[in-house]
Amino acid sequence: MWNADAPDSGVSVSGSRLLMPLQTKLERIPSREENRMIPRMFGHGLAEVDVTWGTLQPIELAPGVRTIGELELIEHLGRGLAAIDTRLEEFRREATIPGSRGITHEEILDHLDELDPSSPTAFFCNGPQCTATPQAIERLLDAGYPAAAILYYRGGMHDWITLGLPTVSGK
Repeated sequence: MWNADAPDSGVSVSGSRLLMPLQTKLERIPSREENRMIPRMFGHGLAEVDVTWGTLQPIELAPGVRTIGELELIEHLGRGLAAIDTRLEEFRREATIPGSRGITHEEILDHLDELDPSSPTAFFCNGPQCTATPQAIERLLDAGYPAAAILYYRGGMHDWITLGLPTVSGK
């Protein structure tokens, strides 16, 4: 709630006092019993999105790990560089990003020898509220994998699909 009568905080812009929040309580819509983690396309550019699941993730996961958006991921894939879908197979089967390959967050360290620490790899999951990629990246960093070789596509399948970008069925 914003209060114009709040005590002066000393913050001003061009001599005008800014309205400062007294107390802001932001809560997400409660989770539904049955969640749909991947947006569903209806055709004609319309998608249904379940906004009730997951835990919001930060933009910056760890020092040195670069967060990227769709344009950077498209360029990355266009250069033939690796992109890893860290979601469970059941989600990848439904849809994934063309050119990516699946290694679950749970098994990422079992496949460390398949990753090239001298070249950047993009990692993604279901979106800003999914914990799979943050968990995979944490495991990689704990194992000594270089942060500079990790790109975090935070938008994941949520943003990819809702922006109308192409998907394929994953393995």
